Amino acid sequence: MSTRTHRRAPAKTFLVQLFGRGLVDEGRCYAVERFVSLSNGDIRRRPTEAKPSKKTRGRPKPEVATFDEVRDMRPSYNEIIVCTALGTRSGIQYWGPSVCGILGDRRRRG
Repeated sequence: MSTRTHRRAPAKTFLVQLFGRGLVDEGRCYAVERFVSLSNGDIRRRPTEAKPSKKTRGRPKPEVATFDEVRDMRPSYNEIIVCTALGTRSGIQYWGPSVCGILGDRRRRG
């Protein structure tokens, strides 16, 4: 008898949250920040390959993406992607299924 649970194939389901006016202009650029949800419930910024400048004091600049790149982004199982339009306070967030609890076992007690 095995006590290990088998995980099903990853689903294509994820949560999308628009804030402000959402994805408004096709010519606009977006600042992209990626976060990872850990198994203990913490959410941490995903490390990037870009080196931080002296002005940011150890915090790297977010990557910049176009409207088409942002629209086609998909989060991994435990990832949160936050895309904020440069110059406005609008954008979109993509939440993976593990982070938002879509594929969690509801019968499991904490």
